[in-house]
Amino acid sequence: MIALEPPRYWLMKSEPADCSIDDALAAAHATVPWTGVRNYQARNFMRDAMQVGDGVLFYHSSCPEPGIAGIARVASGARADPSQFDPMSPYFDAKSTPAKPRWLLLDVQALYKTRLISLGELRAHPALAGMRVLQRGNRLSITPVQAAEWACILRDCVRTDVSIQ
Repeated sequence: MIALEPPRYWLMKSEPADCSIDDALAAAHATVPWTGVRNYQARNFMRDAMQVGDGVLFYHSSCPEPGIAGIARVASGARADPSQFDPMSPYFDAKSTPAKPRWLLLDVQALYKTRLISLGELRAHPALAGMRVLQRGNRLSITPVQAAEWACILRDCVRTDVSIQ
């Protein structure tokens, strides 16, 4: 019998001017390609660790009110991000080729919007003190979330019976 790995959980940052939770919910099947990741560690998370069905905290960043804005799930495996090949894209990478792409994307399916859960609110929960998004100097656009942190956020901040299983 093959043992299935338990779902993993992630916090994924998006600038709402590029793709907000509302944009994702309005997309076909509420699914959007997560383009523009240009950090090797975040890329490696997509390539090596993220699996279809993993839970996602959809986080709005680089905006007046940053914070968790919704709950989503990973909806596809990683594949080449076409924006790296488009000279008109702000994510163009002249060193990347279709034969040897450097950057990946995966699809994220928005499940529902939450009220905005700010960094201040997250910091107020001692159980979340270890979250990477709360660590000084953390700028990664994708970070792992521990199962206990995920449960705490859903239970204490989102207050929902929806879960990613």
